[in-house]
Amino acid sequence: MPMTIRTVAGSRPTRGGAQIVDDNVFRLLIDMEIRKAQRLRYLVSVVCIHVEAETGGADASAAVNMVASLIRSTDAVTALDQSTVALLLIDAEAANLPTILQRLEVALDALPWSAGGACYPQSAASAEDLLTQAATMMARARQDGGRRFYISTTTS
Repeated sequence: MPMTIRTVAGSRPTRGGAQIVDDNVFRLLIDMEIRKAQRLRYLVSVVCIHVEAETGGADASAAVNMVASLIRSTDAVTALDQSTVALLLIDAEAANLPTILQRLEVALDALPWSAGGACYPQSAASAEDLLTQAATMMARARQDGGRRFYISTTTS
């Protein structure tokens, strides 16, 4: 029996793994998941990964496909720009993020990378805070030399 993959506007189907969505859908999903998490009392995390493109080599769009195949189908992935991949991880707390990144690190090994993460409600109070904190932690990891993963631990 052939496999059927259902898609939503702004997304691309994947064979297993996370849904790949565009930036606008990604931001909408974060907001919707935060609202749902408030009612149902679960955690939502965002991880931003900066991938240094090699000359003529891979960029964030290539990394999006690789990352999407390695995380759960309940999660979402997008390319925020040419060098940044963002992951929306449903019901993943800050303590689980290093383990998730270790799985991804094996595939990212050939590329210079830096990552940052944040978790609602542990460190962020809104969807925008969540994305901003993850991006800030990613920038800090990159500034400190790369191949690092920093997690926000305080609520802004």
